[in-house]
Amino acid sequence: MESDELKYWVAFSRIPGIGRVRFKLLESFFGSLREAWEAQAGSLKAAGLDSRTMSSITSRRPKVDPDEELSRIVENDIQALTWHDDAFPSRLKEIYDVPPVLYVKGSLLPEDERSVAVVGTRRPTAYGRQVAHRLTYDIANAGITIVSGLARGIDAIAHKAALDAGRRTIAVMGSGIDVIYPREHELLAGQIVENGALVSEHPLGTRPDSKNFPRRNRILSGMTLGTVVIEAGETSGALITARHSNDENREVFAVPGNIFSPGSSGTNRLIRDGSAKLVSNYADVLEELNLTSVGSQIEMVALFPEDETEAEVLRYVTYDPIHIDEVIRESELGISTVSSSLAMMELKGIVKQVGGMNYIRIREAPAEYQTVV
Repeated sequence: MESDELKYWVAFSRIPGIGRVRFKLLESFFGSLREAWEAQAGSLKAAGLDSRTMSSITSRRPKVDPDEELSRIVENDIQALTWHDDAFPSRLKEIYDVPPVLYVKGSLLPEDERSVAVVGTRRPTAYGRQVAHRLTYDIANAGITIVSGLARGIDAIAHKAALDAGRRTIAVMGSGIDVIYPREHELLAGQIVENGALVSEHPLGTRPDSKNFPRRNRILSGMTLGTVVIEAGETSGALITARHSNDENREVFAVPGNIFSPGSSGTNRLIRDGSAKLVSNYADVLEELNLTSVGSQIEMVALFPEDETEAEVLRYVTYDPIHIDEVIRESELGISTVSSSLAMMELKGIVKQVGGMNYIRIREAPAEYQTVV
């Protein structure tokens, strides 16, 4: 869209109460957002706006300079995309409550159409953290863009797993792109910009607000082929994302959790009620989304122990954390032998230390995948 018209879309996004319905109404009546921005109260009323919306426009309009708004976007190396732009995510255009303007820092690429949202609790258990990283890593390593919400917990783990796989990830925010929330994710946000994008429907400077995040979730689900829920209680915002996915006829997946854990009650209910498909590994997701292997042209990389000593140590390292002392005791190989073997296998990506000298096994690296046409 030409900048002369775009700046008025950006300006209107700063007016409270102007969303999808009123953007369409203004554009339809006036022919352009520029004409709508310059319209007097009588014309706004003739367009069908209610008195509250008219008051919001006439009172806030003198405080917003469209040229300054556009300049701020350019200066911050941000794109503002409207639903008319080709670069606007095509799948997001299909949802009922499509955002009129999308702010993007980083890059949105055609390959991001093959994307999956990964969401869950902000307070995951050790099991949830392990599942989130392994499952997301494998999905990302199959060439699928990972979309999440930059929140603490499962969201952050999902973004980091995609980055660990050297793949793309997109963060959908409930604040302006220049207002990173939570603050401790500023470094992560920078890494995402280099390997994907930060996305928000909110103009620059918008502070995080509790009402923004439930609405943010419709963009998460709307951009993607499906949503994977990992550990979510009955009141978790992740369930809102799952509901949006169901409403928009997108796939929903849930990782089963401990039946005694309140943090898994929401995900288990999704499975029980038939609202989500049970997922135990990345292949469950790819198969359901009609994603398949490129074929024999892609080499399957497997991670194997190099010698008998590593093989013996690996016998005791599973997908559940085990302390190095227990491996030493069970294998009877001695401290230095076990320690050096684990260190070498960690360098090769066979095992991973998850804190406190506890180790887990890492699955085989998956093959590359693509969408079946």
